[in-house]
Amino acid sequence: MAKAVIIGIPGEAGLWLADLDAGTVKPLNPTGDLATANGLRKAGGTFVKNVDLGVAVSSAQVALSGHVDG
Repeated sequence: MAKAVIIGIPGEAGLWLADLDAGTVKPLNPTGDLATANGLRKAGGTFVKNVDLGVAVSSAQVALSGHVDG
């Protein structure tokens, strides 16, 4: 089972690393293949691997309330 997730969302130039065990989210400076994938993302592409749900919401409050912005 994955213990970390790399996140990139439209309008946010950088990537983020969410460490599920530590309960932290930190900026990530991509290198290698990850930098290549990030370049494709910046050009409008989408890259998804081993994630079965991903939803960007307008705030943590929205997520905690159980709503999904649509």
